[in-house]
Amino acid sequence: MSSDQDHLKETDTEARFEFKKEQKSSFQADKGLTEETIRVISEDKDEPEWMLQRRLRALKHFQEMPMPTDWPGQPDLSEVDVNEIVPYIRPDVETRGGVDDWTDLPDDIKDTFDKLGIPEAEKNALSGVGAQYESEVVYQNMQERWEEKGVVFMNMDQAVQEHEDLVKEYFMTKCVPPSDNKFAALHGAIWSGGSFVYVPEDTTVDMPVQAYFRMNSEGMGQFEHTLIIAEEGSEVHYIEGCSAPKYSAFNLHSGGVEVFVGEDAHVQYSTVQNWSKNTYNLNTKRAIVEKNGRMEWISGSMGSKATMLYPASILKGRGASDNHITIAFAGEGQNIDTGAKVYHNAPNTKSTIESKSISKDGGRTNYRGLVHISEGARNSSTAVECDALMFDNESTSDTMPYMEINESTVDVAHEATVGKIGDEDIFYLQSRGLDDDDAKQMIVSGFIEPITEELPIEYAVELNRLVELEMEGSLG
Repeated sequence: MSSDQDHLKETDTEARFEFKKEQKSSFQADKGLTEETIRVISEDKDEPEWMLQRRLRALKHFQEMPMPTDWPGQPDLSEVDVNEIVPYIRPDVETRGGVDDWTDLPDDIKDTFDKLGIPEAEKNALSGVGAQYESEVVYQNMQERWEEKGVVFMNMDQAVQEHEDLVKEYFMTKCVPPSDNKFAALHGAIWSGGSFVYVPEDTTVDMPVQAYFRMNSEGMGQFEHTLIIAEEGSEVHYIEGCSAPKYSAFNLHSGGVEVFVGEDAHVQYSTVQNWSKNTYNLNTKRAIVEKNGRMEWISGSMGSKATMLYPASILKGRGASDNHITIAFAGEGQNIDTGAKVYHNAPNTKSTIESKSISKDGGRTNYRGLVHISEGARNSSTAVECDALMFDNESTSDTMPYMEINESTVDVAHEATVGKIGDEDIFYLQSRGLDDDDAKQMIVSGFIEPITEELPIEYAVELNRLVELEMEGSLG
């Protein structure tokens, strides 16, 4: 193991994520969601009129839509009250749009991301890094060799100004319209920050680009938007990390992700989310995949009080493919509701969904998925595999697959397993010299290996450490 990996393994993961900083901001909106709030946010960002109008239309959708309350087994959202949320906090950074030199950040913000390991990750394994603090991206940098090839990686607020035509064409128009669901509408009204990635035709970015989103203030909402456009024959891997310290008041995260995968292009989107146990994580993520394009979603979710997360792909072109790998971890008082949606809208399309969930101390995990194969999508294939691991008799895990098959010449498979770590498994490993905790951690590490092997080493190590942290004390 290299010295960098040794350093990551020895990191005090709990200290890295649970620390808090005194709130400092240069602008903060009032609590709640009104037209006046939207106008204030848009004016503070100096946005063009068309973006303000889109925000206001999204607000109208949000006001007209009911809260989702009738899904079987869904997390309790009764505590989610947008009138108690601060929707926009601009951190105390002199340069709007962030800085491109780490040393130019205020000490408190720099220290936050230093603790999270962002500078080290940038130096070792990344082609570009963006870091968001509260509602704004405070740091953005891209290696010069990628900029010379026409690759664009910047924050969304900057993209609205500098790549207005592209943003106007793709932003919440074709992929995630505000009318899709209540939280997509909320996001469309008060989105702030996030990442804009554009990869030109036949360009392969062979090192990942990363964005990290940190909520520091109590009782706030974070609503970053990620827009990725991969032109024909291009390739890119985007990695996202998220975290928040624990406070007494609830926080809300409602991000939006739109990915456009061109013909013969390949996009991998990886996210490791470690929210605090008072955060509601309610996102809308979707990709449109053209002919022979390939989309991969790699998701790890833990820590939040409740998560509802279902990345979706629309396989629009012949031969398009999609792969979802998800891991969810729920402890006491947590309800992690995750899954995937795939729409096969063209012939010879292929999708695979692999869901791994772990629950302990009465926590609840659920796979909620949809596979739709349209009439005419001949010779398409889909395979869904859901595996759940439970630590005790109080924990629960459910599987709610839904399949709409409107074509006869297709290949469809689904399997699900639910199991509890048995005493005999622990005893066997103990007989080989492991103690209780190490034995159980070895079993869980093997269980989640399909996702960790898809991540860069820094993120694989971090995900394993987060799972170990969640498991501490599991054996009593």
